[in-house]
Amino acid sequence: MNHFHVIHMKKIKQLALIMIAAFFTAGILYVENVLNYPVFSTSEGPKAIYRGETKNNEVALTFDISWGDVNAEPILDTLKKQKINNATFFLSASWAERHPDIVKRIVDEGHQVGSMGYAYKNYTDLEPNDIRRDLSLANEVFTELGVKNVTLLRPPSGGFNKDVLKIAEKQGYTVVHYSIDSDDWTNPGVEIIVKNTTSSLKGGDIILLHASDSAKQTNKALPAILKELNNRGLKNVTVGDLIANADAKSSEVK
Repeated sequence: MNHFHVIHMKKIKQLALIMIAAFFTAGILYVENVLNYPVFSTSEGPKAIYRGETKNNEVALTFDISWGDVNAEPILDTLKKQKINNATFFLSASWAERHPDIVKRIVDEGHQVGSMGYAYKNYTDLEPNDIRRDLSLANEVFTELGVKNVTLLRPPSGGFNKDVLKIAEKQGYTVVHYSIDSDDWTNPGVEIIVKNTTSSLKGGDIILLHASDSAKQTNKALPAILKELNNRGLKNVTVGDLIANADAKSSEVK
């Protein structure tokens, strides 16, 4: 009888360990798949958008530019050659004021301009008044450059919280994150950039790419990315068009 109890207790312990491992694995998968996006909304307040509606078969190519003199124009050349005239460029205003001709070309060729503030400093490290000042300075630069309707904000380095969301909303901005990260700035190779961008791509996705000089392989990856969009019947639109009149997705700040 005692031998039976020993075996029985061993089985109970084994079952308990299996159940704990299963819950732990489920928790890890939840974090990776649900909480992977650092995008937030307050329960009744401003939201950060990371994707649009899936059913429309529309996606948004976005390019961040915070520094550099070399990469932006070749990327614009490729987009023009591929007949894409509705990408969204998030610009650091300090870069924009040093490159007015490129900013003009972005606008003239039909692309949308979004802001990344002025000085490209992580907003979560700044005091509220410093964030307001940075946004206002960026707005002045875009106004001087003749860029109208800059209402989309991608906070520098992707850092934001409830306070940033509230400040952005009061200054007339919608905070835009992304659902697809190409990791192109790490220069992992053209094939990997294409894979990162297209492996799980679907309608509604906002794709993060870079046109700063650090992203040396992005332009070479673009034709294959655009070809895959076409093969899947996906149409590129600006972020503004993607989230307009749509059930744009956001996540709540905990």
